[in-house]
Amino acid sequence: MSLDQTSAAQKSALRRAARERRAQAAQEAGGEAAARLAAQFFAHVRLRPKSLIAGYAAINSEADPLPLLVEAAGLGHSCALPRIALEGAPLDFVAWRPGDPLTAGPFGTREPEGPPLSRVPDIVLVPMLAFDARGHRLGYGGGYYDRTLALLRAADAEFLAIGLAFAVQEADALPADRFDQKLDWVVTEREARKLG
Repeated sequence: MSLDQTSAAQKSALRRAARERRAQAAQEAGGEAAARLAAQFFAHVRLRPKSLIAGYAAINSEADPLPLLVEAAGLGHSCALPRIALEGAPLDFVAWRPGDPLTAGPFGTREPEGPPLSRVPDIVLVPMLAFDARGHRLGYGGGYYDRTLALLRAADAEFLAIGLAFAVQEADALPADRFDQKLDWVVTEREARKLG
């Protein structure tokens, strides 16, 4: 078995366990976790004036960025949500304001309507199944965020990838492939921490 096959098998097993752990954490935390997560973000992450923050519409048991995005919009920042334009390509980001409608997208996602933004986001909030202290993230296996983060980092060296998660989603160490993009920060309902 090659190194890539070993890593893929490890990630598959980790994904199953991480989904269960995240679902349990979401159930125990209830609706207040998203507000606590937003409070940690604004207490610790320094934003440029009039930043563009790209979030996501949470599905299943993902940490919900909605209160964070609503507060950011209220503070005069711009917000965007991702859209899968082409299978296997980087994500597009579309301008979004609280209350804007979302349509059904691939994999159970909900996406905004409108043209893709030409501006590079200052921050992308990233969903996940697990993370570790080195900044590695376990996603769903499609590579959409890895391709997107690589493209954004090439366009703006100061861009930040900030993972949103429940604290119990932290792992001791996650396997990483050469194409996996690291997180710069992680924000949970308990803390905001620079990684790596």
